[in-house]
Amino acid sequence: MQPSVESLVRLLESYRGRDKVIRIVCYGSQLVGGVLSRKAETDVSSQRLGKRLLLFSAQLSHCRTVLRLFDDLSMLAYSHSYGIGGREEDVGVRWISVLTNVADQLYYPCEHIAWAADAGLIKVKSDKWWLYGTVLWGTSLLLGILRSLRVLLLLKKKLKGYERDGAGHSRSQLRRQMRGEVLSILSSMADLSNAIHWMPPGFLWAGRFPNWLVGLMGTISSLIGLIQMNAGHSTETDSTLSLPHREE
Repeated sequence: MQPSVESLVRLLESYRGRDKVIRIVCYGSQLVGGVLSRKAETDVSSQRLGKRLLLFSAQLSHCRTVLRLFDDLSMLAYSHSYGIGGREEDVGVRWISVLTNVADQLYYPCEHIAWAADAGLIKVKSDKWWLYGTVLWGTSLLLGILRSLRVLLLLKKKLKGYERDGAGHSRSQLRRQMRGEVLSILSSMADLSNAIHWMPPGFLWAGRFPNWLVGLMGTISSLIGLIQMNAGHSTETDSTLSLPHREE
């Protein structure tokens, strides 16, 4: 097989890689479906295809929700190994990361309860649990942005020091790390915009995004996540806590 095909096969054989691919296809389908649906008044065939793509996107979203039923233990193991971040050099980065892990850990049971309620397995209203999950996801994303900004500031200070010392190899490594943090910020901002969209009406731009814009933001975030995964920048929580879109 061609190297590109072999790379795709290896990616799909891993859980994290498969989730990245499903996420890209999910949001990409919503993006294209949303664009085609806007042509409904002039093109009936485009409307039909757009609706089918949106339905396909919703099914992939549901698939990812079900797969995340088994992510609690891996998230717990990651949180336990990180602890209170004793290995971090910076106190700010340490406590931001700890709070992020707490938000991530609490997200999963909220989503599981909401899913079980929608599936009719338990007799509770799912709306408030979806809301709790969205708030926790948005909190995690916001904390991630703050952490990346703090890390960028620290790396910039180190870079100035290496420039004075003339350490070329160290400078190039720091620049790669800084690019990785910038990508993380862009990815989190794209996801955060969708998280706010799924908040109750009246909160900022909640409920105002058309399908194509939700798909665009999610596609941007997903592609960045795949790039980071290939570059080795992604963490365990980057791939586990990537909330799919929900049909409101």
